[in-house]
Amino acid sequence: MLNTQYMTRLLAGAACLVSVAAYAHPAEDLVKTTTQDVLTILKRDNKPGNEKLVRDQVTAKLLPYFDFTRMTALVVGKNWRSATPAQQASLTKEFKTLMIQTYSNVLTSTKVDNITVKPVQDPDTSTDVMVKTVVNRSGAAAIPVDYHMASNGSTWKVYDVIAEGRSIVTAQRSSYSQVVTQSGIDGLIKELASKNQQPQAKP
Repeated sequence: MLNTQYMTRLLAGAACLVSVAAYAHPAEDLVKTTTQDVLTILKRDNKPGNEKLVRDQVTAKLLPYFDFTRMTALVVGKNWRSATPAQQASLTKEFKTLMIQTYSNVLTSTKVDNITVKPVQDPDTSTDVMVKTVVNRSGAAAIPVDYHMASNGSTWKVYDVIAEGRSIVTAQRSSYSQVVTQSGIDGLIKELASKNQQPQAKP
């Protein structure tokens, strides 16, 4: 017969295993919660004529968790350091608008069934992690979307998005560099602003 002390240790060990199995990285938890909130908005309000309402709600939900300043600096690359603070602010504003329009358009133009968030493999002490997800859509292929995230000590924020294996940062950096070479920082700001004024094509 097992003695009481042994049973206590056995149960304590089992409890620890359950705790470890149930544990999720904070960045993973954040992505799960946020994507679920976005899905709720889409399932409730994503109807013809509701595009602006859905886009505004999705934007309000996502904005706090994106580091658009860092993302813009990475996209602009070495030219970021030569931009004035005013130019950096304008670049960030226009790039943020472009990303929000593009992301919202993808979400609202197709029926998203669910979003699978995969377990983060990095230890909980890591301050820079990749959160991998899969966007499952009705009548269309699933899209892998991964979020490169960093912690500032109080919250986690996305600074790059990898969709179908392509990084937004690296995909745009070359073309942005060419614009700066030809037209300067102000030329890039003008081009981004122009794109933001154009209707977004459906994916």
